[in-house]
Amino acid sequence: MSLLVVGLSHRSAPVSVLERAALHADAQVKLLQDTVAADPATEAAVLATCNRIELYADVDKFHAGVAELSTLLAQHSGVGLDELTPYLYVHYEDRAVHHLFSVACGLDSMVVGEGQILGQIKDSLARAQELHTAGRLLNDLFQQALRVGKRAHSETGIDRAGQSLVTFGLEQLALGAEVSDWARGKKALVIGAGSMSSLAAATLARVGVTEIVVANRTADRAERLAEILNEGGDVSARAVPMDSVSDELTRADVVVSCTGATGLVLSAEAVAAARGSVALGADEVPPFRESEAAPAARQPAGSATDENCPLDLAPMQATPGFSVLGEAAVAGMAASELEQHAAWVDNAPRPQSSGSVATVLDPAEEAEAIAALAATAAVIGRVPERRRPEPVAEIPRPTPSLFLLDLAMPRDIDAAVHRLGGVRLVDIESLADASADAPMAADVDQVRRIVADEVAAFGAALRAAHITPTVVALRSMAAEVVAGEIARLDGRLPGLDDKQRGEITQTVRRVVDKLLHAPTVRVKQLAAEPGGAGYADALRTLFDLDPETVAAVSRAEDSTTDEKDRGSS
Repeated sequence: MSLLVVGLSHRSAPVSVLERAALHADAQVKLLQDTVAADPATEAAVLATCNRIELYADVDKFHAGVAELSTLLAQHSGVGLDELTPYLYVHYEDRAVHHLFSVACGLDSMVVGEGQILGQIKDSLARAQELHTAGRLLNDLFQQALRVGKRAHSETGIDRAGQSLVTFGLEQLALGAEVSDWARGKKALVIGAGSMSSLAAATLARVGVTEIVVANRTADRAERLAEILNEGGDVSARAVPMDSVSDELTRADVVVSCTGATGLVLSAEAVAAARGSVALGADEVPPFRESEAAPAARQPAGSATDENCPLDLAPMQATPGFSVLGEAAVAGMAASELEQHAAWVDNAPRPQSSGSVATVLDPAEEAEAIAALAATAAVIGRVPERRRPEPVAEIPRPTPSLFLLDLAMPRDIDAAVHRLGGVRLVDIESLADASADAPMAADVDQVRRIVADEVAAFGAALRAAHITPTVVALRSMAAEVVAGEIARLDGRLPGLDDKQRGEITQTVRRVVDKLLHAPTVRVKQLAAEPGGAGYADALRTLFDLDPETVAAVSRAEDSTTDEKDRGSS
């Protein structure tokens, strides 16, 4: 096996790089064609989703294959090779199989356990079969990956570990509320009618929106999706052309966009015009109120008594945001000075706080803290200043009235939309950040065991299949020897009748079969084990088998496999 995968995903590259490297349908076709035309590769398949781009190939040389596949990815993605290389990962042979099986089970997804990747793997295989770039290796690999993914979802609770990207995105829009409560009664606009947009529309219908408008460049697909939604009976759906999006924005509460467009579908200006929103600027920060400040930043009452302090604290009094009685005031003092200051704090008169005036720290507690600093200063000389940062007042945002979910790669919706008042935007980048700390279900470990078992079984089957043409060629050679000897016997014993000749022929064949049975069964077992590929070469050498005969058997098997795969796709 010489399976090689070179790719990048949300785990290896920032969203900005994934966005630029995204491959549209025509680019994927050209990439496949150029890959199989290259010297190291004989088969190729592309798995391109919103958060991964991977090129699978059967290569005869590892290093040359990595170089060629990396170069092809850079050429067709439009991202320079030098810029792309730091984000690429490479998997070879069993590790490549393990990677694809993990992807199929949702273990490598942005939202662990999501099942949409199975449909994307199926589409990738169908595309490679249609272009005749998938041979026996990739056909077997991708079909087995689909079976492994289905097994993981049916035998474990991996679905509980995560949801589809659509559901996760809606949860982010809902800001912690139940999605069904948040969505109830809302009107939705879905831009695009592909698999992701269709899933989004179905999900919105399920969680309780009252109306869904589908906009797509191809009217037939939008109308078909609207018909399917209406058949459910729980939502009113209709299709509109893409040039109606601006008008529909004025009515929509939720917008989900996932198209194959290479540029923006919704600009910040278009959203602002449709909703009458204005951008929030840095100068719109409201006045900072002392009641909202963190306790550490408040000026304590009784600062006027600082003039009675035996130390010169005037420089520190001019520093905003720090207590002249606290740590910032004494930073850099020597131990003796700190002790004097502690004594003064402990005995200084303190006025009572009232109303909105900040609470004064307990004198005994502050004196104790300063004494502790003095002990430290006695060891290291002087206490370094450790100022706390000023509290930052957040810009108050209006309650969102328009919720935007951008699931496209590259993005459909201008990122500047997040600065519009009353608008909340969730996109692939924010979903990646939000999912980084998502809890993993216990079922994930069970899925990993399934993947490990399936990888071992696939490798064993592949290695066993590798020796099959040699075993078939050996048995064919033995059959030819038997036929030749029976023909020679007919010349020497022409008086044999048909019954006698048949008995002799059957006896000779049984002898040959018995002699070959044990070694051929055993060699298949040995070949299935790691490192067993050399047994085929040994068998060919020991029996002096014609390499062309073995190759002819392999071609015949591959041809049969290709016909079967095309018939089932």
